[in-house]
Amino acid sequence: MLETSADSPVPVRVVSEAIGDYLSRLGAVWIEGELSEVTVRPGAQMVFMRLRDTSADMSISIMCHKSVLESVQPLPQNARVVMNSKVSWYAKNGSLSFSVKEIRQIGVGELIARLEALKELLFKEGLFDADRKQELPFLPKSVGLICGRNSDAEKDVVENAKRRWPSVKFEIREVAVQGAAAVVEVSAALKELDANPDVDVIIITRGGGSFEDLLPFSDESLVRLVSDCKTPIVSAIGHEKDAPLLDLVADWRASTPTDAGKRVVPDMDEELTKIANLRDRAKRFIEGRIEFEMQKIAQFLDRPSMREPETMISTRAEVINNLRARSFRSTDSKLNLASEEITSLAAQVRTLSPQATLDRGYSVVQKSDGSVVRKAGELTTGERLRIRLAQGEVTAVSE
Repeated sequence: MLETSADSPVPVRVVSEAIGDYLSRLGAVWIEGELSEVTVRPGAQMVFMRLRDTSADMSISIMCHKSVLESVQPLPQNARVVMNSKVSWYAKNGSLSFSVKEIRQIGVGELIARLEALKELLFKEGLFDADRKQELPFLPKSVGLICGRNSDAEKDVVENAKRRWPSVKFEIREVAVQGAAAVVEVSAALKELDANPDVDVIIITRGGGSFEDLLPFSDESLVRLVSDCKTPIVSAIGHEKDAPLLDLVADWRASTPTDAGKRVVPDMDEELTKIANLRDRAKRFIEGRIEFEMQKIAQFLDRPSMREPETMISTRAEVINNLRARSFRSTDSKLNLASEEITSLAAQVRTLSPQATLDRGYSVVQKSDGSVVRKAGELTTGERLRIRLAQGEVTAVSE
């Protein structure tokens, strides 16, 4: 480490040489990225290129001998490669570059294997679970659209959506949809639209392409960003046979951009037809209910109590009169029975009374103290007696 201060600074040469010494310790490294901006000058033996990171807006300048590049020719545009390179620091002008000794293109088979491993990892984490997916809104206030610049996919989505719902509004973000910048630009647009409160659904779309062209839509950082979005996401990448990982994590997977445009908004003609049918059903129901109630009213009016209301009074009056007459008859009958019973009891009482016995010629002999004499031996000579007859009484003296 250089020891410097404001009083004892070091020259530029020393600093530059120190940087060179430090970087030389890094040695040769293998770097993976996407090759772009390949510059081959006529007659020159050195080729200058840039190597971009596939998930970030970052790149480095590299150079190699023409023979190193020719050993892997032909390379497709934006090819994914790994390079064995060594950092070089030019102390004289303070520039940094990477000298490449070997270039290897990453094959499709290896990329597929990487995607399968990533797919398995994300599946285990639950990013593809159905219960995480959100329902698409019936009629969004605004539709976010992330697409390529002046692309057919954009036209397909917008035209098909407007055919179904002419007043639909779009928030369109045109970005790179392939190459090293695709992941960065798509991610930035997605964050912006997800933060917009007026955007109710977001479509990420592009047309078909090769396996390598669609790789950005299987990038792990982008897939995780989509899973964290609060706004429902529709994936419309390529054709139905194409299946980037974005399709699995999105809330809805459209087979084509056209399908996406049809999915995010309802069909106005179809909805108007539904409204007309519902209106007709409601009208028929109300008319049927009114007719049913009118029939009930007509039946009520046809009843005798409604045609001749006085019938209810006369019927009730007749019942009351019958009950009153019945009560009178019942009372008279009970009184007569009671009277006969009293007469019978009176006759029995009269028959059994002492007076009746006296009327037949008998008398009752009582002592002076009122006790009845039943035996002659109960009397003494000269005792005064009271003799009660049927009519009146007399006194006597016993002998």
